[in-house]
Parts: sequence; structure tokens; C-alpha cells
Amino acid sequence: MENEIKQTCLHDRHVALGAKMSPFAGFDMPIEYSGLDNEHTAVRTAAGVFDVSHMGEVTVVGPDAVKFVDHIFTNAAAPMHIGQCLYGMMTNEQGGTVDDLLVYRTGADSFLLVINAANIDKDVDWIKANAAGFDVTVTDRSPEFAQLALQGPQAEKVMADVLGIDGSSLGFYTFTNLAPEADVPLIVSRTGYTGEDGFEIYAAPEVIIGYWDKLMAAGVVPCGLGCRDTLRFEAGLPLYGDELADDITPVEAGLGMFVKVDKPGGFIGSDVLAAQKANGTARKVVGLRIDSPATARHGFEVLDMDGNTIGTITTGYRSLTLDQNIAMALIDSRFAALGTQVQVKIRRKLVPATVIKKRFYTPNYKK
Repeated sequence: MENEIKQTCLHDRHVALGAKMSPFAGFDMPIEYSGLDNEHTAVRTAAGVFDVSHMGEVTVVGPDAVKFVDHIFTNAAAPMHIGQCLYGMMTNEQGGTVDDLLVYRTGADSFLLVINAANIDKDVDWIKANAAGFDVTVTDRSPEFAQLALQGPQAEKVMADVLGIDGSSLGFYTFTNLAPEADVPLIVSRTGYTGEDGFEIYAAPEVIIGYWDKLMAAGVVPCGLGCRDTLRFEAGLPLYGDELADDITPVEAGLGMFVKVDKPGGFIGSDVLAAQKANGTARKVVGLRIDSPATARHGFEVLDMDGNTIGTITTGYRSLTLDQNIAMALIDSRFAALGTQVQVKIRRKLVPATVIKKRFYTPNYKK
């Protein structure tokens, strides 16, 4: 059945560990194992491992690969060297975000695009539709890949000691292919979605299962999607569907540094985004400190001090690291200045809040 829930190759392992499972992006995924607080703290202080095999992988190969990726990607593909990855977005003609993604340059004329699980079908259709006129082959290889994210300040040591992979020479946002002759490569990149140092490992399912078992035997903390969200949120990283969407542009989301509107030839939506970068936007994603014990959640209204609705909460949690209720919100830009007082409607009550920087936690990446 088309709507049947999918499973990653590690599904049986999660169930055996007693993970709390829940549907996410069409997959039955672990939300937490030993508890969100414990898993979140493990990644901030030591290391934790996530099954992120639900993510999508698309290859773009051919003589026009560089030109095509630059046509659909907001960041600049042409200057990338083999072994480098970049973060950016694919945008529509209106500047809205089709998806945010990582682009890996795997060869002179080849790229790997890593896309969000919830958007795989939409993204693949969109990429293929826009490939007309380019000499490239676009292939959805998502079913062939599984993926682990090993994250935390001890990730490099754990990967070496437990998996026998030396990641010490990998700089931030670089990668290596440890199995270049294999049908499914073994890619190790110094990337992640937690605000900590760490690595993402892409490989065939049987390889990932073996790595997972070794990490579990060594006592590495398994982490669910619950703390993946709290960790990325504290570091000010966007989640597609919250801070980014088809009708939210990267500039509105505060991600203009990943939007290279001056690159040769531009990209889909670049005219709109260039105007936004030059003239500003009517709304903006900001950080909020909620001056109350109450927690703001996605979709809650944000109001000015006169009671007028000025936007909505995109993500909200009580930060475990900061011990503070915080949120991100998409609001009228007139109220986006740091220190601005606003209100959030939480369970029919208006709760005071203050606009602050949306990077609540300073990431600890290895540069």
C-alpha cells in the first residue's frame, strides 16, 4: 500500500531496546529510548547516536551537473571541491523553500543531495522536472542508503575506538568515501544537526547495522528524534515545516548567508530573494524568551503589546541546556528588533515574551 508506514533497517533494534516509536515522515521512528533529557545531555556532554536512515539521497551525475546543481541550489556549487559539502536550500519561483538540504561534491561531474525524509517524493519530482535541458541523470537512491549520526564532543574518539574510523583529518563540512568501488559508497562527513561536533555516516544497510551493533555494545547512548529536535532548536537550526516551508523564504528565516544571489546565472527564485536581501522582508524568524513557566508550541499566536496578532510560534521548548522556556517565531519584521516585548497566547492566556537571538546555544563545531 502506498501509505503503508516504512521502517529503517534498524527498526528491530529500536524495538528491542524499548524505544518509544512513532510515525515520522512516513517511517516508524524512535522518538526516545532512555528519556529525552538523558539523550539530550549525552550529546551535549559526551556522544550519542541517531538512526537517520529515513533521510533521502539523490545523485546528480553528468556533464552539466555543476551547472544544474547551481540552477536549483541557493548556495554556490561551482567553487566546491571534491570532498566538500554545503548547506543550502532549493527554492521555488516565488522564493519559497522547496527544501533545505546538504550537497556533497562526490566528483568533477557528480553530486549527492541529502534531502528531508518528509519531502523525498516532492523533492525528487521537483528536481527531475527542473532537469529538462541539462545533460544530467537524476537518481533517487534513498532506498539503497542507511545513515547514522554520531554526535557530541566525544564523537571523534568514539568513532575511532569503536568503529575504527579515523575522522581527525576531516574538517567541518568535509567528507571522505571509504568504499569508492562499492555500489553504495561509505561516506563519512563531519556534519550534523545538533550544534555539536560529530559525523554522519552513509552506507548500505548491512554496514550501518554492523556499526549500530558495535556502538550499542560499547555503551554509546542511542538517541531518538525527540532530542534531535531539542538539540537543533537550541542551536538555532531550522526544521523544514516549522522555520522553512514552501511559503517561507530562506531570507525570512534568517538564512541569507546560504543564499548566493550574485552567483553567475542565478538560480530558481533568485530574483525574489535578491530583492528581499536588498530591501528586507515583511516578516522574520526570531528567537523569543518566554517570560513564564508556560511553554509555547508550534502554531501558537504571537501578539504585540496592544493585542494585535503579529505572527506565530514555529518551534518552542523548555531548553534543557539553558533551563529556560524559549521559542522561535515567524513575526512581523517591525517587531523583530532584539529586546522587543511581545505576547504569546498559551492556553487562552497572554504570556509576556522578549525577542532575543534565535541561536540560543553557541554550537561547538570543529572548524
